[in-house]
Amino acid sequence: MKESFVYIMTNKYRTTFYIGVTSNLVKRITEHHEGVGSNFTGKYKLNDLVYFEVYSDMNQAIAREKQLKNWRHDWKLNLMKEQNPTLKTLDYG
Repeated sequence: MKESFVYIMTNKYRTTFYIGVTSNLVKRITEHHEGVGSNFTGKYKLNDLVYFEVYSDMNQAIAREKQLKNWRHDWKLNLMKEQNPTLKTLDYG
């Protein structure tokens, strides 16, 4: 199966989050940086990748994305900090 990713983008203030799913993380993050795709990420300048998870099945990734989108803000923050304690921008390429 092809790898799938759930990812979280944020702004320089780390206050607003965008959760997405893709089968090509590098391409999708590049699209966000170029302003292609999500109007939400462009509007709020969510250009920093701070979290991602890898799945072997797209259906699992989609289910996880839906789950995370229903989480409270502080739960998402705690999840991200488990993997990325300082919420630094991750290298995705």
